[in-house]
Order: sequence, then structure tokens, then C-alpha cells
Amino acid sequence: YVFLNSDRSSLDVAEAVGVSLSPNSISLGQALVFAFLGGMILNLMPCVFPVLSIKALGFLQHSGTDSREPFYHGLTFAAGVLVSFLVLAGVLIGLREGGESLGWGFQLQSPYFVGGLLVVMFLFGLSLAGVFEFGTSAVGLAGRVKGENYGSSFFSGILATAVATPCTGPFMGSALGFALTLSAFQALTVFTLLAIGMAFPYVLLSSFPKLINRLPRPGPWMETFKQLMAFPMFATCIWLVWLMGAHVGDDGLIMTLGGLLVVALGAWIYGRWAVPSRAASVRCVAKGFAAISIIFGIWILMPNGQNNTALNADGVEGPDQYGVVWESFSPVSIEQARRDGRLVFVDFTAKWCLTCKANKAVVFSSDDVKRRFQELDAIMVRADWTKRNPVITEALESFGRSGVPLYVLYDGLNEPKILPELLNPGIVLDALDSVQNVSASVAQR
Repeated sequence: YVFLNSDRSSLDVAEAVGVSLSPNSISLGQALVFAFLGGMILNLMPCVFPVLSIKALGFLQHSGTDSREPFYHGLTFAAGVLVSFLVLAGVLIGLREGGESLGWGFQLQSPYFVGGLLVVMFLFGLSLAGVFEFGTSAVGLAGRVKGENYGSSFFSGILATAVATPCTGPFMGSALGFALTLSAFQALTVFTLLAIGMAFPYVLLSSFPKLINRLPRPGPWMETFKQLMAFPMFATCIWLVWLMGAHVGDDGLIMTLGGLLVVALGAWIYGRWAVPSRAASVRCVAKGFAAISIIFGIWILMPNGQNNTALNADGVEGPDQYGVVWESFSPVSIEQARRDGRLVFVDFTAKWCLTCKANKAVVFSSDDVKRRFQELDAIMVRADWTKRNPVITEALESFGRSGVPLYVLYDGLNEPKILPELLNPGIVLDALDSVQNVSASVAQR
């Protein structure tokens, strides 16, 4: 495969893949509307499913309480979402202004961020499972604020943002791509509408106490429900451990699992001896040992020069689990295939993108889709953005996008066709039908 140098400009990449940059394809007003709608739809993406269990616990905890209490917690959750979105957007915009080639979800291209998120989710799961507790709330990792535990609601908003940012849903892709072509203030405005859209359903529900009061009243059964909600957290940990493997390789993955074991030991020490029923001296010693164990576990699982041996994320070897053989992304190779009149399907994806994996499972488990690609002699190209890759980032920008998933279908030298962020076999088959005749005529020439 032919790879481009990382110092090529977005315009060079755009010319290679056969598109023209058009940052003004939508207006600022449309971008704001798209961001708000995309933020609401983001709650339906697979990335955010673990957070739904957290909010379910929160609503259950406040059922039957003062009529304004759930609303205040909804606003606090929204504040956590808004602050964390703006922090991420500010960092992204600042790094891009400094010359870095980054896009939305860039933080998950760092094994240190993935490792930190893994520890947080793992500790959250252990807390829900009853190994230890901070405060008295079923969702309390942040302790209590004046006995009302607004801190945990704010923390839930931050956590929701952390697990949601890998996803790009309908409306969201074009809005974020356009936002990154604007001034810093205008871009932050678009990200603000995205955050408001994501938090809006929770604030709306919390604004109607009668709906919340119809939920079952808090009681002893909530302890069982709380422990049950630990399993979505652990499921997310499995995904994050797998993602760490893409960054650190098999040897580094052993260190990741070993580090989690030491973190779990620290959490167990804290839950066993740092409780009010123990003497003050015992609690003090237990907290010290627990802190040392957790810090040491984090140090073990974080990558270093010895265990960071993962292969390049672009590596593609043999057919995947669905029997599809993918080629690595190269704008030069795509340009040559188009000149030859070949049909090219490009999958911009990343291992941390659960929406990408859901789309792939739905589409390529269909024999009709795979058969149609084979009949058209299509070249299947995977642009793996799991790790930082300036060429792929520039290619995404050339399509007006800042993150994955993105699906592009080329038919000869005609303009590429962009498919929706959410796919099903029918959408792909219709797209292939629409380009089949054009592709055949180009091949004849």
C-alpha cells in the first residue's frame, strides 16, 4: 500500500480522494440546530447505554421526594455535561490551533485517557457492586454536597460525556465538522448546543415530578437493583480493556489487567476497613493502604516504553469475522482505483466507536450485502482512526467531518457518495444499486 506523508495538507488529501472542501455547505444556524438534535440522538447511541443505568438509579432515588429536588439534580447533571463538553472542545480547538491534526473523540486515541477512564468505570462498578461506597447515594462517587449529593449528579454528567464522545450520530457529524472551521467562539457555541441537546431529555424528565413519582419508591430492593447496575459498568470495562490492547499490545494488556487487580485490592481494603464501624486509627491506616494500592495499580496499567508495543492501527491482515477482506486506507490507492473505474467502499472507523461496530455487525452479517459487493468487484478500504493518524484526520475533514463513523462509496471518477452514520443492509444495497450503472459505464471507458 502507498501511504501519504503526514505533512500533506487537507487540500492535498481532498484532491487525492476526489472531493472539494466546502466548509460553507451549511450555515451557522443550521449547525446549531443539527448540534442540538445530534446531542439528543446521542442518548440513543451504544456509547451512552452504561450511563442510562446511572440516571435510572438517580431518578429512582429521588422518586417521592420534594417536587423541586429531581429538577435541581437534572440541572446539575446538565451542568456536568456542559462543562465537560466545553473543556473537551476547548482543548481540541486549542490543539488544532497549535497545528495538531485532531478530531472529535481525539482523547480516546491516547492510551493514558483510556486507562484513566477504565479505572473510573471499574471503581464505579465496584462501588455499585457493594465492594466500597463513597457517601450514601446509590450513584455517589463524588460524595455529598450539603447532604443532597449534587456532586454525584455533576459527576454523572462528566461521566456521560466521557463515554459519549466516541460516538457520532445523525446530524452530529456535519455540525461538528462545520464547527471546526469556525472561530473559537462560534465553535464553542456549536459544542454548547450539542451538550444542551444531550442533557435536554434528562432535564425535561426531571421537570415533571409526577412522572418521577410514578416510579417505585426507594426501599431495600434498590440495593439489589444497584448491584445489578454494576454489570453495565463492567461491560464497559471489558470494551476499554480491549481498546487498551489496541494501544499497548498483548504484553501491555497483561499489565493492564494486573493493574486493575491491584486497584480492586485497594478498593476492597477501603470497603473492608475504612468504614465508620472501625476505630479511627484503623480507618486512617486503611485509607492510606487503599490509596497506595490504587495509585500503584494505576501506575502499572498505564503504558510505558516497555509495554507500548501495539501494532500500527492501520494493520489489516486477512478477512475479518464477517469474511470481508479490507485494505488499508491510502488516498493515492483510492485515486488509482477510481481512475481504473473500480468501486471503492471506505469505512472510517475506530475500535473505540461502538456505533461503528454496531453498523458493521448489522450490515456485513447480511449475505446479500457481501454478495453485492463481490458482484461489483468492490475494493473494501478500512480507515482505522483508533490511533492518531493525520492522513485519516485530513480525509475526514475533506468530507466536512471531525469524527467517525463515516462511510464513503466511490464509483469511478464521479463524486463520492456519503452514506448515513447509522446503516442497515437496505441503505447499503440501495446505495450500491444507485452507483452500479455508473460504475459499469466508467469501467467500459
